[in-house]
Amino acid sequence: MIEIRDLTKKYGAFTAVDRLSLSVSPGEIFGFLGPNGAGKTTTIRILAGLSLPTSGQALIGGIDVVREAVRAKQITGYIPDRPYLYEKLTGRELLHFVADLYAKPWSECEPRAVEMLRYFGLADWTDARIENLSHGMKQKLVIIAALVHDPSVLIIDEPMVGLDALAQRQVKRLLRRLADEKKTILLTTHTLSVAEAVCDRIAILNRGKVVATGPTSQLKAEAGQPGSPLEDVFLQLTYESTPV
Repeated sequence: MIEIRDLTKKYGAFTAVDRLSLSVSPGEIFGFLGPNGAGKTTTIRILAGLSLPTSGQALIGGIDVVREAVRAKQITGYIPDRPYLYEKLTGRELLHFVADLYAKPWSECEPRAVEMLRYFGLADWTDARIENLSHGMKQKLVIIAALVHDPSVLIIDEPMVGLDALAQRQVKRLLRRLADEKKTILLTTHTLSVAEAVCDRIAILNRGKVVATGPTSQLKAEAGQPGSPLEDVFLQLTYESTPV
């Protein structure tokens, strides 16, 4: 459902993403990991239609995200690492607005929105202005907004920022449920325990290139650390020559 082929993004002489290729299948939660500056957010912004690649191709549901940007966005939900919300709107108004952006009738989106609001404990805050919500509540609302149009692909950049332990558990369970519904999920996070808990496969990116990919157990075995936490493998692959 997500296909990236020789994707490259340059900023002048600096190469942020270097001939990146990977694929994510329907029903799969794919972890996209790497240190700061590895090229993760750049790649995600290209998939979300917020940045253009220098070369290469990215497809969502077989749709080229550059040549047919609107069609690709129609089937995609995007959760950025720093979401911007219209804080003078209420939660209900925001979700109506997002449904309108995707040309989906509210009657079609409302049952899903109500279910998600209840799931995250926001049902009593639906008509409160967003500016009056806590940071964690706003993050939950961003997740709901990304799902309100029932996308088949979900692209997530750091979903756990500002969430307490209960909300983090709720997000992890929600991601697994969405995968069981055959949604395609690309997830990037610095919380390696989250990636290890929910991801079916992982790619580790460093300096714009994939240095390892596969299920967590495979990555650990290839690194010679079968019983170690993912953090140890990650540090070995990305900071091997750097003191940590």
